[in-house]
This record gives sequence, structure tokens and C-alpha cells, in this order.
Amino acid sequence: MSAVKRFARAFARDKGGMAGLAILVAVTVLALTAPLFIHPSDLSVVDATGPSLAPPSAHYPLGTDQPGRSVLTLLIWGTRPSLMIGVIATLVTVAIGSIFGLLAGHYGGVVSRVLMALTDWFIALPSLPLAIALAAVLGQGDTSITVAIAVTSWPGTARLIRSQVLAVEARPFIERAHALGASSRQVLVRHVLPNVTPLILVSTSLTVASAILSETTLVFLGLGDPTEVSWGAMLNQAYQSGAITKGAWWYLLPPGIAILIVVLGFTMTGRAIERILNPRMAR
Repeated sequence: MSAVKRFARAFARDKGGMAGLAILVAVTVLALTAPLFIHPSDLSVVDATGPSLAPPSAHYPLGTDQPGRSVLTLLIWGTRPSLMIGVIATLVTVAIGSIFGLLAGHYGGVVSRVLMALTDWFIALPSLPLAIALAAVLGQGDTSITVAIAVTSWPGTARLIRSQVLAVEARPFIERAHALGASSRQVLVRHVLPNVTPLILVSTSLTVASAILSETTLVFLGLGDPTEVSWGAMLNQAYQSGAITKGAWWYLLPPGIAILIVVLGFTMTGRAIERILNPRMAR
């Protein structure tokens, strides 16, 4: 608890981290409360009553899309699938990468060679084409996009965690633990994992941003659920409806700016956590 309190005090002094956290809290609250003031009919193409591609006005602060729905309503609702897929894909990514990195760094030998060979094979493959192929094979939907992002994003985390495990394993207290009769599993769980956890936390906070960008890209390419409203789907529909040639900037800019703000929030928060947990960066 004392370590948590010290971390909280240090994080509160980091202006960039607090700004990023404020962005994330605001977006999360907006996503959670969206169903309270947005009715399903507001998202329906069939029930849309507004003018097509109308510019911003008092009634429609961010204008309307081609069917006549409020862009502001779509933007608020789009935070839900984008955040959900980004967070879930990140958790799966970090879990896979951490397991590979911990096992490869701790056990070494054949285990390390096999796991790192598999990791290098995934690193050598272009991640975006592989994610597109996986999402296309698995079919349209949030599940396929989440799996595609996780499968193509974990190698970097695995390499990072493995290098940290090797550094921890070289410290004297690990040798003393082995000399006192601690089993390999005890050393891994009670000594190595706690020292690697801060790096896993930093990797998680920074990976969410790239996961959201990957989700937006895959949905924009038409691999998401066509009936779901998300930021990537908004960009895809804006492109398909010719919003660029028609000058409907209010249909294109809001989802792009929203993605930029959320990614910036995760990045600023992750960098602040990294500065606090890594004294060398602070110096």
C-alpha cells in the first residue's frame, strides 16, 4: 500500500500524466453513460429524419451523415466499441507476450529458442496484412478484429518482457533464492514476476493506443460489423458516401480527432507511468 501511495503521489505531480488520465476518464464516462441519453432509433438508418450531409447547426452541432443521423450522436456512441476492442485486444496481447517472455527468459535453453523462434517468425511477418487476412478468414465482427490485433501485436511485448526477465535473473537475490532451495516456479512467481510487473503495466498502457489505431484501420477497411457504429465505421461510411468530394468535413474530422485525442490520452498516461517506474528516465 505504501508503494501504491508513493506511485499515486508521483503520478499526481506529473502534469502530462494527469492530463492524459483526465482525457481517459472523460472518454470512459462518456462511453459508459451513452446508453442513458442515446436511443437505438438515433443510430438507425431507417429512423433517421435529418437532412443528408447537413453542415453543423444549432440542432445538429456536428452536422449529419448521409442518411441524416447526427454525427455528434454517432461520435459519442462510437467510443464504446472502439475502447472495448482496444482494451480487450491489449489485455490479450500483453497476456500472450508476457507468458512467452517470462517462460523464455526464465527457463532458457530449448524453451527459449523455440519460443523466440516463434516470436521472430511473427515479427518478420507484416502485421497489418496479417491482421487483415486473419480478420477476413474469421469473418466480420468485433471478435475477429480483437483476435487479429492480439495475434499480430504480442511479439514486441514478448521480446521486451524477456529482456527484463534476463536482467532480473542476473541479480544476486535470484541466485540466493536458488541456493536456499527455492523451486524454479517459486523464483518465477515470487521474485521475477513482481519485478517485471511494472514493465507489463507500462506496456499495457502504451499498447492500448496502437490497438485502437489497428481497430480503426481494420473497421475502415470493411472488416468490422457493418451494423455497428464506431469511429472506424464512421470514417468508412464517410469515404463510401463521397464526403471528401462533397466537402462534408464535419463527417470526416470528428472521428479522426476523437481517435487522436484518445490515443494521445493513453500515450501520455503510459509515458507518465514509465517515467515514474523507471528512475533512469526521470533523471
